[in-house]
Amino acid sequence: MTRSTVAQAVVRFLAHQWSERDGVERRFFGGCCGIFGHGNVAGIGQALATSADDLPYHLSRNEQAMVHTAAAYARAGNRLSTLACTTSIGPGATNMVTGAAAATINRLPVLLLPGDIFSTRVASPVLQELEDQRSYDISVNDCFKPVSRYWDRINRPEQLPSALLAAMRVLTDPAETGAVTLALPQDVQAEAYDWPDELFARRVWHVPRPVPERAAVSRAAQLARSAERPLIVAGGGVIYSEATEELRRFAERYGIPVAETQAGKGALAYGHPLAVGAIGATGTTAANALAREADLIIGVGTRYSDFTTASRTIFAPEARFINLNITAFDAAKLSGLQLVGDAREGLADLAEAFAGWGGTPAAYRERAAELTRAWDTAVDAAYALEGSPLPQSAVIGAVNAAAGDDGVVVCAAGSMPGDLHKLWRPSGPGSYHVEYGYSCMGYEIAGGLGVKLAAPEREVFVLVGDGSYLMMAQELVTAISEGVKLVVVLVDNSGFASIGRLSESVGAERLGTSYRDRDGGPLPVDLAANAASLGASVLRPESVSDLRKALDAARSATETTVIYVRTDPLADDAPSSEAWWDVPVSATGTTEATRQAREAYEESKRSQHPHLAPPA
Repeated sequence: MTRSTVAQAVVRFLAHQWSERDGVERRFFGGCCGIFGHGNVAGIGQALATSADDLPYHLSRNEQAMVHTAAAYARAGNRLSTLACTTSIGPGATNMVTGAAAATINRLPVLLLPGDIFSTRVASPVLQELEDQRSYDISVNDCFKPVSRYWDRINRPEQLPSALLAAMRVLTDPAETGAVTLALPQDVQAEAYDWPDELFARRVWHVPRPVPERAAVSRAAQLARSAERPLIVAGGGVIYSEATEELRRFAERYGIPVAETQAGKGALAYGHPLAVGAIGATGTTAANALAREADLIIGVGTRYSDFTTASRTIFAPEARFINLNITAFDAAKLSGLQLVGDAREGLADLAEAFAGWGGTPAAYRERAAELTRAWDTAVDAAYALEGSPLPQSAVIGAVNAAAGDDGVVVCAAGSMPGDLHKLWRPSGPGSYHVEYGYSCMGYEIAGGLGVKLAAPEREVFVLVGDGSYLMMAQELVTAISEGVKLVVVLVDNSGFASIGRLSESVGAERLGTSYRDRDGGPLPVDLAANAASLGASVLRPESVSDLRKALDAARSATETTVIYVRTDPLADDAPSSEAWWDVPVSATGTTEATRQAREAYEESKRSQHPHLAPPA
């Protein structure tokens, strides 16, 4: 038996957890991010202070940001490792709720350890206690329940072992993973208990590769034999399961074009003859044209978000779906034939089951190549644009070139993710990191930090708009204090470009989307000076050629560099995806523009399909 506090037991337990897949073992927790207050400083804080060798501590500047850092770390490691996050009770805890939602929506493992109110209640109400009249057992940490895949409150030391094991079960289960919250009352954290030594033994959690049901694979093969125009939609599950080589072999064997979701971008490297690029509302015209014509969609590791399906308008009504996914919930979407299993193993099974099928006709493959060449020409033109302010597409082109084969682009919100999805030419898996499940403003710099901590050998390029920067710039300080180098391209368009365009299109007249004073004049805000004040090196290129030089300098530097560029908020210089996204328009517009927008909306609504056909 080992006598220690609950908090000391938590830290020691976390330090001895490992994950294993395909015979490769790795520490599951790369460290713990934390901000301390009265609700955790004497518990988890004290435990971390005396266990730095077992579980490295990272000082963050914002509680939401540190959850983003943990989620990005997990994504960069294909969900086989993560970071823990600890806060005090009160605003520190509730600040993490947004980060928890983002992690769970994106199916990424993070462990949250918020402090909680006194379990004994002897001094209630204490500082920052909610006081809910329905029950004294409710605290602000109950907010985490709907955004956590597992939630527990440790009111007695005896409850801790089973809660820790349950937390690890969920974190390491690719079908269940997401945010896990263990609320730790501040008095319980500091309470001593005699723990069984087995709790602190080195524990290896096997991350499974379940195989799809044989009968389902056979049914999928029957569907394929009648298909002439199949299309693969590669989602994040392809990358997380490290199935990119299996995907390439499968696509090549049967001549099936591959389109990619936001999370799946990079599953097939740019330039591969069967890579047709992004699909959906922010997709390429090549992928979207093929999607409209496809008679069979093979979705691998995708959850079919509205952007992927262009709000269910991009696929033909008669299209059939084969959905290979680790979760039955996602595999069942769009009435697809469900293949519940690991992407790598499932693709291998499909490759063998399809052996009796001759693959796609040569004319279909040539059409896919022709459509892709046309899109490439449009992207080349967008990358070559010049102007002052700089065209956003040219900024993306310059960063893409600077990233090379070892670079990673990180982004999350605004007009940039849509343009990146269309325009970015990925070098392979892991080179494209856009958080678009929640599209959370403020994720970018914190996420870049997580990527760099998980993959220090890669160059990390963070693309962040002025809106997101103003929400969460302070993690620049964390990167600098940790000695972590980032290249941050800060794009200032004086507001919210994507929502501004959307606002205008639905008759909301760009309300609240421009950073101006009450008289409509520019604000005396210097974001580059702000970045410098936080300790970053700052460059201010004014032309595309200057931007390329600045990117080369930043890549060669050893410290975090912010490259500040101005773009036009009214410009929309990326080529159109020729796809739709369902955003309702007022049914009683007071302007002619709104009435016309409503008519166009109703017309587009008529092309939505429920996709209710049986899978056969």
